[in-house]
Amino acid sequence: MEAKPRPVVDHSRCEGKRECVAVCPFHVFEVRRIEDGDFARLSWAGRMKSRAHGRRTAYTPGLDQCRVCGLCVTACPERAIRLERRP
Repeated sequence: MEAKPRPVVDHSRCEGKRECVAVCPFHVFEVRRIEDGDFARLSWAGRMKSRAHGRRTAYTPGLDQCRVCGLCVTACPERAIRLERRP
């Protein structure tokens, strides 16, 4: 069985501007403070960028509601969201 594509957020690129939240008709996204574990995995430059933007980033708590419309990908000004097949 082939894996369904799903949105994946690159936390090193995301600036938490909420365009994904605004455009998603299925309520997949939320923007909140980056989790400490995710923050620790960022590069030095990624951590500096995250701090500059208030450590805000997008997460996908409603992932099971995603219909893979791609609106989030086109709306993200940082190109931080991609659709990826994962099992």
